[in-house]
Amino acid sequence: MALSASLFLKQTQSLVMTPQLMQSIQLLQMTHLELNQFIAQEVEKNPLLELASGEADGGAETGAEREADYAGVHSADAADTPETSRDDWNGSSATAERLGEGLDTGYENVFPDDGPAPRADAPELLGQWKSMPGGGEAGDDYDLEDFVAGQTTLRDHLNQQVPFLLTQAADRLVAQVLVDQLDEAGYLQGDLDEVASRLGKSMAEVEAILASLQTLDPPGVFARTLSECLAIQLRQRDRLDPAMDALVRNLELLAKRDFASLRKICGVDDEDLLDMLSEIRKLNPKPGAGFESGVSETIAPDIVVRPAADGSWIVDLNPDTLPRVLVNQSYYQTVSRTCRKNSEDHTFLSECMQNASWLTRSLDQRAKTIMKVATEIVRQQDAFLVHGVDHLRPLNLKTVAEAIKMHESTVSRVTSNKYMLTPRGLFELKYFFTVSIGSAEEGGDNHSAEAVRHRIRQLIAQETPDAVLSDDDIVISLKKGGVDLARRTVAKYREAMNIPSSVQRRREKRALAKVAAF
Repeated sequence: MALSASLFLKQTQSLVMTPQLMQSIQLLQMTHLELNQFIAQEVEKNPLLELASGEADGGAETGAEREADYAGVHSADAADTPETSRDDWNGSSATAERLGEGLDTGYENVFPDDGPAPRADAPELLGQWKSMPGGGEAGDDYDLEDFVAGQTTLRDHLNQQVPFLLTQAADRLVAQVLVDQLDEAGYLQGDLDEVASRLGKSMAEVEAILASLQTLDPPGVFARTLSECLAIQLRQRDRLDPAMDALVRNLELLAKRDFASLRKICGVDDEDLLDMLSEIRKLNPKPGAGFESGVSETIAPDIVVRPAADGSWIVDLNPDTLPRVLVNQSYYQTVSRTCRKNSEDHTFLSECMQNASWLTRSLDQRAKTIMKVATEIVRQQDAFLVHGVDHLRPLNLKTVAEAIKMHESTVSRVTSNKYMLTPRGLFELKYFFTVSIGSAEEGGDNHSAEAVRHRIRQLIAQETPDAVLSDDDIVISLKKGGVDLARRTVAKYREAMNIPSSVQRRREKRALAKVAAF
């Protein structure tokens, strides 16, 4: 077969991931805070983009009203002022008294204590000051966050106490190093040997300074272990007797609810042990938790679901989380007239117009996609919204994607970090996607894994000290309710919910029953 060169045309279709297409995909999985930051950057770069908000409109109306008021005041003054007043100011018929009134040279303004009583319209002037921007609660720039007191961190709280505790400058330097090595819970994470060698101090001196620091507020701070933290608090309460010290040193037995071994180690009876346990419950295992460094943010829902009059559900996008972006067409037309074609200015303006149009279309498509996914989730989980978590249906991404004719990856991006406000509470969209568990009855409906975990939690909550359910008993109870689940799966769900075993629960419930009896 002879080789030869030939020229022919071929038409194919392929998906090219352009930068704009990649950004459109990224917009789907952004939270509203990330989206607002992205839009703010685009508005800063693109002169054709504008942020539309009610505050801006209100500010424009306020400015127009002020201009009208300003014009009205001056026109009224001009109408009420006679022509002779102009001559008065020229000096033709002005008297010293009238000039004094016009120039406000009264002595009562210079010496207010010797003058007459305050004017009756002073509260009105105060109200006008409050209505000015930044002047009071009715201003446009008023924000409650401007009046929030600054948070005191754990380090600041301790640094205020150290100078009253340690008088030597060298000791305060060691204390500052130890304060810097505290974690958020108030525990000391540093190595004392390293601190001693680095600062040229002996180990005994560093330990003595640490012992002094452990007397500071909050009680239990500068501890290295949980046992030491509890011991510090008990010592300050004068409750660290030998029996309590033995209990604090064997917290692993307390975690296992091995009360029989604790009675032998502490040398006490049941009544004394219960008193000691009640004293332990009053202590704070994380003394530094009250000095959080971060500010807790409120989650704003992206979708709001509320019941309709006909029994259905109304699904709306939260307007507070929707960005409002406008393209300034008039500015584009005005500037484009002054630009020559094929110039750098014209090219830059065309690119800005293209990017602005793409951004508005992408935001509109993002809102429509979120609405489609949320509506389908509400349709699938209608029983959950009506009856609660026991009726949560098993759901996966493929089911929603096929229903709305989209790809699973698109649904996954939409449901990431998005929240839905329902009559049942605020839930992340991922919450409604759970694993399917088979039914014990032939032909029965499958059950959601979250609903099964809720049933296990209810069964354990209804236990009595004399009838604690084992994992096998829970399997039998679930099978009677139509849920076919293996014992190891029940144990896995129970451990994931931080629920102890039946042996530990029996010990704890019996101990609580004795406390209630006393």
